[in-house]
Amino acid sequence: MKIKNRQQLLTIGALAVVALFAADKLLISPLGNFWKERSKRIVELRKKVEDGNQLIKHEQSWRSRWDQMRKNTLSNNPSVAEQEVLGGFDRWSQTNHVSITSINPQWKHDTDEYTTLQCRVEAAGSLPALSRFLFDIEKDPLPLRLEIVELSSRDSEGQQLALGLQVSGLVLTPQERRQ
Repeated sequence: MKIKNRQQLLTIGALAVVALFAADKLLISPLGNFWKERSKRIVELRKKVEDGNQLIKHEQSWRSRWDQMRKNTLSNNPSVAEQEVLGGFDRWSQTNHVSITSINPQWKHDTDEYTTLQCRVEAAGSLPALSRFLFDIEKDPLPLRLEIVELSSRDSEGQQLALGLQVSGLVLTPQERRQ
């Protein structure tokens, strides 16, 4: 082979390698990355559509649950709300033979949408009575949430127990209730 033919062949080979390198950097890699990102986005969008379809299917049950929750909030009047909670504790303690030694209510203005009534409650009773007392608090339609539960023994045999609770109740603002 002549030197000129070899030089042309090497030049063509070098240009082909440079062209392949440029094509990889300018076309193939960016298009591959674009395709991967597009595939990820399609998977995310399909998941969102599936979640949306599930929400649409269960819309009625979610709306009825939300309406029930809004109806069961404490009154916007602070004294009425405190009376609702105190009445609940009185009812639960009498039903379960638990003696309540103190209830300390305190209002917390968390946001414009809602306020919480936090109550620190000290009670005493037997283990079955206190467990039933806690169960009644949890199952009652009053919007109360047990945040802290402390249990300690009041006697050496463990027959009388002391219960410390921190409970919070939900009060929605009037504009939220109207929706």
